Amino acid sequence: MPTDRPMHTTRAPRPRRRLIARVLVPFLAALALLLTPGTGPGGATAEAVSVCHGRPAKTYRFATGELRLYRTRDYACAVTVAHRPGAARPMRVSLQPRGGRAAVKAGRFGRQTGPVTVHALNRCVRAYGSVAGQGRSTGWILC
Repeated sequence: MPTDRPMHTTRAPRPRRRLIARVLVPFLAALALLLTPGTGPGGATAEAVSVCHGRPAKTYRFATGELRLYRTRDYACAVTVAHRPGAARPMRVSLQPRGGRAAVKAGRFGRQTGPVTVHALNRCVRAYGSVAGQGRSTGWILC
C-alpha cells in the first residue's frame, strides 16, 4: 500500500512569532514613547526632567549658565547647565561636603555637565560651576 507521505514525519519547530508579537512589539512601542520628546505622561519634555535625585534646593545663575543644586536627606547633587546649548565648550561642576573631598566633573560639553553627588547627611556643602570660563561659586550652604 504505497502512499505519497512518509510514515514517520517530524514536525518542524514553529517560529516564535507569538513571543515576538506578545513581548517585543509592546516593549519597542513603550521605548519609542519614552525616547520621543514631548510625549509621555503629561507631555513633559526631556529638559524638564532632572538628572539629580531629590528636590531642587538652590539655583545660582551666571552670565553663561546656571549651577543647580539638589538635596535629599542623605545626599547633595549639583549640575551645571548652559544657557545656550550648542557647540561643545569647557564646562565644570564641583561639589564638596565639609570635611570631605570635592567631587568634580569637567570637560567639553554642549548642554550640561554633571551630575556630581556627595554624601551630605548633617553636613554643609559648597559648589562651583562654570561654562566657557564664566562661573559661580557658593560658600558653605545647605547646612
